[in-house]
Amino acid sequence: MSNITSIIKSIRDIMRKDAGVDGDAQRISQMVWMLFMKIFADKEEEWEYTLDKYESPIEDKFKWDVWASDDEGLTGDELMEFINSELFPALKDIDTSKTEQAKIIKAVFEDTYNYMKNGTLFRQVINEIDKIDFNSSEDRHTFNDIYETILKELQSAGSSGEYYTPRAVTQFIVDMVDPQLGESVLDPACGTGGFLTCSIDHVRKQVNNPKATQTLQNSIRGVEKKPLPHLLCTTNLMLHGFDQPAVTRGNMLTKSYSDYGTKDQVNIVLSNPPFGGTEEDGTEKNFPKKFQTKETADLFLALIIKVLKKKGRAGVVLPDGTLFGEGVKTRIKEELLTKCNLHTIVRLPNGVFSPYTNIKTNLLFFEKGKPTKDIWYYEMPYPDGIKNFNRSKPIDIKHFNIIKKWWNKREENECAWLVPIKEIRENKFNLDLTHPVDSSSIENNKSMEELLVDLSNSYSKSTSIISQISDLLK
Repeated sequence: MSNITSIIKSIRDIMRKDAGVDGDAQRISQMVWMLFMKIFADKEEEWEYTLDKYESPIEDKFKWDVWASDDEGLTGDELMEFINSELFPALKDIDTSKTEQAKIIKAVFEDTYNYMKNGTLFRQVINEIDKIDFNSSEDRHTFNDIYETILKELQSAGSSGEYYTPRAVTQFIVDMVDPQLGESVLDPACGTGGFLTCSIDHVRKQVNNPKATQTLQNSIRGVEKKPLPHLLCTTNLMLHGFDQPAVTRGNMLTKSYSDYGTKDQVNIVLSNPPFGGTEEDGTEKNFPKKFQTKETADLFLALIIKVLKKKGRAGVVLPDGTLFGEGVKTRIKEELLTKCNLHTIVRLPNGVFSPYTNIKTNLLFFEKGKPTKDIWYYEMPYPDGIKNFNRSKPIDIKHFNIIKKWWNKREENECAWLVPIKEIRENKFNLDLTHPVDSSSIENNKSMEELLVDLSNSYSKSTSIISQISDLLK
């Protein structure tokens, strides 16, 4: 493991010396497209054995093994001339009619750029990358862990942080929604592919033959509009054994709401749609008047309800603003509660998405086809020893164990309570509800007598400290 860790560190150090790479987002984009080329080369070796009559979509002189693998090959100005004037134009204009893999390359390089300017440093980077063997199960497994670290780094890269949902959150949602082999899974704003890769890992346990493998490949889909997360997502899916395109560059909100029909519907939607952002002018006009807003998360929620099949399931991350908001938000919530059974809202504590945002977030779980009768709320407490989640103390999947245990045997307790739909309607669809019992008095399950003893002890301690300070002043 330390070998790949040191390689990635070395790549970062080399790139920092290059005047063309400005900031974390560019450095990550540069590193990932170069890693993509190496991953693709190693995958092609594998595909020659596993796919019938595999034909490479890349012209020989543009293959990694030809221009990059020789550590004493092209370098300096000659290398940069080749990259900028030959390699990039060829990959951006690749013939996508040849193979499915050509579509992956075209989608990746359509809006990808080479930021590095120094050909000597560029050569040093590709020599480091060439040390990794992505056909080695050990290297691939190790790089998956490294890749998670690269994605987390996006949180420090300004607005790029919106692309990363904590692994524990995606894992918990996938575990609870429980996708099965053959069910279609969609993330309409997939970012770097956290929900997709978690779903692949979850469903792959049910795969035991080549036909099932193809069923899995055909059932997982994502859409992402921004080039950097799209590049990261595509690379991520290839590392998870996806040989054909599964993520599309685009924005599902730009297609007319009324044009989404039965053929577009899916069994499962898993998503953390961007919140706090607004869409370009005119995007909202693709939606019915009652749903028109520029706020991205609201538009995605309306769309998710639309694209779910009957009995389709969803797990979605949404901010507090959606829960208590009025106007369009109220109408979208009414649509949700009328057309779907919103059976569970998990209220996450502060800091889960830190440092990208401190906005409080919620996990909504619903099934389409029946109206909501009751909603279970679960207010997730901080685990023992943690007062706030942050970058040094991130949320972990084990922190969800208490909710998983409760999930199938639901009872009201100090964290969970049931709210009937009548109360929600009377409250004008405000879903921003807190536990009806004062959590401060039940936090430690203490009786009133015990709380009074605590208060008395606290008072005695304060009096003692004041007395000591008085003595010192005298």
